[in-house]
Amino acid sequence: MRIERLTPVLIVDEVEPCIEFWKARGFEATTTVPEGGRIGFAMLTRAGIELRYQSVASVARDVPAVLERCEGPWRTAVCSEVDDIESAASNLSGVDTVVPRRQTFYGTQEIIVRDPAGNVVSFARFLP
Repeated sequence: MRIERLTPVLIVDEVEPCIEFWKARGFEATTTVPEGGRIGFAMLTRAGIELRYQSVASVARDVPAVLERCEGPWRTAVCSEVDDIESAASNLSGVDTVVPRRQTFYGTQEIIVRDPAGNVVSFARFLP
């Protein structure tokens, strides 16, 4: 078996704030699916990268088995590699910062923030 693509689907209480978070970082909401009066599912893309969000309510209706045996809020960490850490740092001004810019033991400079749903997102640049 060869995995040809891996796309995170983040399960959150509200999709809309997450769409705005990523739009501010150059992503486009290519697909949104309504769920009642809200957005239940969204696909966001930028330069061949895809990220998906689905609301807990939407998952409960669509695939309730996914929610079985899960306690507490959903939280995930997404790691993204960037080509310019300076630009990333500038673009993240005012965002909930978990870890300010640092150099890691594995050779990156990174900044770690939270999206509006509480998921941890790192923006990292491998050093030469």
